[in-house]
Amino acid sequence: MKFEGDASLLQQKMAGSSAGVARRLAVMNALNLQADDTVLDVGCGAGHLVEDIGLAVGTSGKAFGLDSSETQLEAARVRCDSLGNTEFLCCMADKIDLASGSCDAIASIQTLEYIDNVDATLAEVARLLKPKSNFVNVSVLWDNFKFYGADEKLNNIIHEAFKAHCYHQMLPMELPGRLAKHNIGNIRTESLAFVMTQRHENSPATYAEMVLANFAISQGVEEEQIQQWRSQLEQAEKEGRFGFTSFPVLTVGTKF
Repeated sequence: MKFEGDASLLQQKMAGSSAGVARRLAVMNALNLQADDTVLDVGCGAGHLVEDIGLAVGTSGKAFGLDSSETQLEAARVRCDSLGNTEFLCCMADKIDLASGSCDAIASIQTLEYIDNVDATLAEVARLLKPKSNFVNVSVLWDNFKFYGADEKLNNIIHEAFKAHCYHQMLPMELPGRLAKHNIGNIRTESLAFVMTQRHENSPATYAEMVLANFAISQGVEEEQIQQWRSQLEQAEKEGRFGFTSFPVLTVGTKF
């Protein structure tokens, strides 16, 4: 799944929602940055985290944002325009034009699950990290990403279609072992799970619903079924029986 066009705009709205703010706060706390640190955000999207990092490391530090979408990077440059310590790289995450051992920390939010050869990216992360520096990742347990309130059979059709949107459905379960292969250890994990019972402008459920609907159509689900599903969710909300659950996991590891 590539975040271009409408998908790019929805991703930006998700990043700005209450859940997006909460996960960036968790990442920033785990990074524990110092003034003059050099930090890389892999899969930076519209630059929300890069902006936070740039402010944290100050004018003597450096915040790099990497993304394969030029559309996202254009938004990131605008967001960080007032900062003089940010730089953006348009490339894939397995071949990054930065010197080995140049990063005091690396972060990534909901990116690794979209990379087929995730070990190649983790090898690049390990190459760039200084010894005793942290890698902080947030990935979703997608089996627990679900809407409630619609007809069960119809709901399952939508969710089954959505499974094709990424390569790694349950990456947080595999990540400690994968990191260990690249000399990143001392792993700790933290649940960032949340439950939403409303669909409003600040609710990630609103934008997740749109993402699922658009992707299901791209997978051949009939538009009439999509409309029925969304109408049923709307009715469920009115009746007080709507729900949306997501289970992001924060994983922190230290380079040996």
